Amino acid sequence: MIAIIDYDAGNIKSVEKAVQHLGRECILTRDADIIKGADHVILPGVGAFGDAMARLAEYGLIDVIRDVCKSGTPFIGICLGLQLLFASSEESPGVEGLHILEGTIRRIPDDRGLKVPNIGWNSLEIRNGGGRLFAETPEGSFVYFVHSFYLDAEDKGIVTSNIEYGVKVDASVEAGNVFACQFHPEKSSDVGLGILERFLNV
Repeated sequence: MIAIIDYDAGNIKSVEKAVQHLGRECILTRDADIIKGADHVILPGVGAFGDAMARLAEYGLIDVIRDVCKSGTPFIGICLGLQLLFASSEESPGVEGLHILEGTIRRIPDDRGLKVPNIGWNSLEIRNGGGRLFAETPEGSFVYFVHSFYLDAEDKGIVTSNIEYGVKVDASVEAGNVFACQFHPEKSSDVGLGILERFLNV
């Protein structure tokens, strides 16, 4: 069973539909026992970093997520779910993230002649061989982004793809069985569904 963590942070239904389209059973839940017992866990999310961390705390999910990631259960963060895995975000100064991975979430600069937020399709540069999710993704594949903040990972060895959007954006990471994508694989057509399917087969 795939657990999709429900903490009132948006885009959860589109992730559910994508998983079901791939022929897999999933459950939307904030139940700690179900999440810890799942075969795969997905942390979706859109919205503000600080608000999301407050909701995770309210629902008692912070330690649950940390425990799942330590256990080796395949785990993926999507969009805001990627950002929450890191230590902090410029969006919410003073708010500590889950701090499962090392890095900072920075604001996309407004002075590069590009619209912020970045909404639309961007082409991926595959990094470090692409890991298990991106090794079969063709260089230059387009995926769908909606974000004003981006990951600057401390360890570039975990980065599996980048995009250029005024700055170098670390678009996806893999560290052990913890994965994350800044973009929305569930909204990224066949390329995104392929990435999501490979995660579900880890």
